[in-house]
Amino acid sequence: MNVLLTGATGFLGSRIIGQIAKHDGLVLTSVSRRPVNNHDNYVVVAELGPGTDWKGALADQQVVIHTAARAHIMKDEVADPLAKYRKVNVEGTLNLARQAAAAGTSRFIFISSIKVNGERTIQGRPFTAEDSPAPEDAYGISKLEAEQGLRELASETGMEVVIIRPPLVYGPGVKGNFASMIRLVEKGLPLPLGAIHNKRSLVALDNLVDLIITCLDHPAAANQVFLAGDDEDLSTTELLRAVAGAMGKPARLVPVHAGLLMSGATLLGKKAVAQRLLGSLQVDISKARNLLGWTPPLSVAEGLKRCFPDH
Repeated sequence: MNVLLTGATGFLGSRIIGQIAKHDGLVLTSVSRRPVNNHDNYVVVAELGPGTDWKGALADQQVVIHTAARAHIMKDEVADPLAKYRKVNVEGTLNLARQAAAAGTSRFIFISSIKVNGERTIQGRPFTAEDSPAPEDAYGISKLEAEQGLRELASETGMEVVIIRPPLVYGPGVKGNFASMIRLVEKGLPLPLGAIHNKRSLVALDNLVDLIITCLDHPAAANQVFLAGDDEDLSTTELLRAVAGAMGKPARLVPVHAGLLMSGATLLGKKAVAQRLLGSLQVDISKARNLLGWTPPLSVAEGLKRCFPDH
């Protein structure tokens, strides 16, 4: 099977390359904006946009795994963030998908985001793939609009579309909020997060890659939406302890009431940060389990160990 991967030098894409190489019968072509160091068979495409010409890359490709995107930016200083996200994540994605369908590609796997569902859940009531979308920011809106356009294209052309919505992804080389948390634990600073009783779903990088590879040719994946996760939800306190344990460091956590933390963060203009640390966001992966027979191969503990191979 010939597979085209976009975003090949990214956090997720580079891991997909390594894992697909272990599977006989899969021939991978990688696409990125610069040469791919760990893969010989690649195509350089200047940008992901509405005018990108994909004809050369799409020849004889049965499946496209589309991971390239304008990523979520915490402090986006662009005047119109939604327009910027739409140009890449919506128009760029649909341009690629239309050309893929015209080239005879049979399946298009789109890596979306749990932000399509929303930003928070009531504890014990996780998001499901069938929930009505409720994105709250420009990034989530752009991912939803791309999903909607892909579904329309699937009905028009017969090309199968698979949509995967991951929550926070962690693994070797992780960046963003998770990397910031790792640095705080590594410094051994006391953190006022020793009494947080929320529940949040995460997905180990290798678990997400395993789900993507499962969806390459599984007949039941066609035209479905799946939520990805480790199937093991943790509170912020539990996660910090697990990270510290994986690093071989002590977890210096001070128990402070969540309400007091939220009030203080709101006064400091950090309410959004506090909501992520203190609120719940759970996902239900039973659809992937039931339809695909998929279970995450790694536990959270195993996934965290892979973040710190030298510990």
